[in-house]
Amino acid sequence: MERYLALIVDDEPDILELLEMTLSRMEIDCHSASDLTSAYSLLEEHSFDLCLTDMRLPDGDGIDLVRLMQQRYTNIPVAMITAHGNMELAINALKAGAFDFVSKPVDLSVLRNLINTALKLSHKTAAGIDTKNTEPAAPNIEPSDEEQQLLGESKVMDKTRATINKLARSQAPVYISGESGSGKELVARLIHIKGPRAGQAFVPVNCGAIPPDLMESEFFGHKKGSFTGAVADKAGLFQAADGGTLFLDEVAELPLHMQVKLLRAIQEKSVRPVGEQQETAIDVRILSATHKNLEQLVSSGEFRQDLFYRINVIQLNVPSLRQRVDDIPILAEHILQKLGATLQLGDDALQALQAYAFPGNVRELENILERAMTLCETDVISADDLQLREVESNQSTTPSNEPAQMTKPVASTEPSELPLEDYLGNIEKDAIQQALEKTRYNKTAAAKLLGITFRALRYKLKKLGLE
Repeated sequence: MERYLALIVDDEPDILELLEMTLSRMEIDCHSASDLTSAYSLLEEHSFDLCLTDMRLPDGDGIDLVRLMQQRYTNIPVAMITAHGNMELAINALKAGAFDFVSKPVDLSVLRNLINTALKLSHKTAAGIDTKNTEPAAPNIEPSDEEQQLLGESKVMDKTRATINKLARSQAPVYISGESGSGKELVARLIHIKGPRAGQAFVPVNCGAIPPDLMESEFFGHKKGSFTGAVADKAGLFQAADGGTLFLDEVAELPLHMQVKLLRAIQEKSVRPVGEQQETAIDVRILSATHKNLEQLVSSGEFRQDLFYRINVIQLNVPSLRQRVDDIPILAEHILQKLGATLQLGDDALQALQAYAFPGNVRELENILERAMTLCETDVISADDLQLREVESNQSTTPSNEPAQMTKPVASTEPSELPLEDYLGNIEKDAIQQALEKTRYNKTAAAKLLGITFRALRYKLKKLGLE
């Protein structure tokens, strides 16, 4: 099998020797350059699989090399070697397109992890085809589960998918912004699945769901006896994601004391379990998300600015459903199929959905269709079954932070004291319970009475706690 070839660019003989020895032990050939001019010549002469470059060079800046390779050698991952603690330069390199960075003095375990991950993106993995000086091919790793496909044919979704493919080739931290229910975790999973870490763990964590006094233990693990209740050693979320991706959902909910510890773990690429004296190196890519405005939280002092810059190296905004109303028919059909429905969506129902502002986005669309399946008494879901108040058509294409007004579903109680999702759940419970009572708890007959499949009824019974 053809050996990999790496380009090393550094003017310090000791660093060059260390990198050459490390690569040689990994059975990787290399060519070395002490300045940008020599590096440019070598790039013209050879087809490289990886580039390691110092930040400071005699005739220029390593970021200049990163930018050039982003334009002309897009399939060659570039890793930046930076001075210890200079995170600003490292972040600038990532923003310019560097695959990853390693700090001096070089930690060999970190370096080897970086190299192994980068080589998974090599053009040699593409059936031996040399793609030098060409646009990168789309990643050949596709989600195996239909649930993980980002549906939609609108231009904004085409752009989102293209961005996901590009980000999948990098190890830079990505901050995924977007409204609640727009699919931020789905986007994070796709970045992971389409990247070189696809074979490793994807660990999602809702930062707002962890009690503050347990956060350090949950994230970094703990040693037996380190605190009351620590009856055994426990690995944390970082250790669980080692080699893969850690997705910090609702990262804005982290308390300030935990933000400090998280920042150190990200910068040093190591963690120290509670009760442990030594730090352990970890190889984790960080993706984060929240529906809140992090910049405003930074301004108000509720979120650390240094952590914000560290996780927000690249930002990806997930479009709201209002920005892609043309995708609603595709999404609706997919949701109905997933729920096992045999019903069809009527033209008036589709028009009502496309005119609705969807403050809850795709998650709300799924809830609306679930409710409509329960209330529909024919084979076709009508606008009345959706129980929406029609909004002006221009609202469907104009993004807004103001929640849309809902009409009150037909029920005997007002929803003023209940969250919308709980209120709608109560309506579903009532309808299902009435159907079960009428059919003497014959689930097959109840499903037929409700106009849904037996499978869909079982799903709802489990979801609503009626089993």
